[in-house]
Amino acid sequence: MPGKISVPSSKLPDPNFPARPPLTGWEKSKHLLKHADFRRVYEGGRRQFTGNMTVFFLRRPAQQSGVRVGFTVGRVLGGAVERNRIKRRMREAVRLSFAMCEGPVDVVFNPRKSVLTMPFAELQSEVSRGLRLAAQRAREAESQK
Repeated sequence: MPGKISVPSSKLPDPNFPARPPLTGWEKSKHLLKHADFRRVYEGGRRQFTGNMTVFFLRRPAQQSGVRVGFTVGRVLGGAVERNRIKRRMREAVRLSFAMCEGPVDVVFNPRKSVLTMPFAELQSEVSRGLRLAAQRAREAESQK
């Protein structure tokens, strides 16, 4: 029959395989993307050191809600493959830990090379700790002003 496309059965979804749940929790509006935003966090914000990363944070005006997160992974951490792997691991850890942080704060993670090889559960707990500390310290700094 002309016009009819046949799909091989190997390309059809397997009914015995569970569907992948939709990824939620980290939309584009929660990303720090602009160079000016990164500069503002570095120059006007504070920093918190954790074991395998440095967390920079800056509280935003109360009208702007939500947390925005960015990453800086420099060339000193390795080639493009290693840097991209570090960013992917960090993004997933932030996505899973995003609910831990509330309030209008910008956060920039600057990981060390050890993030590449550390167990993911340890990385996730360190990221969630960094997010909680950033939100808490940003509130404290705002109340002191």
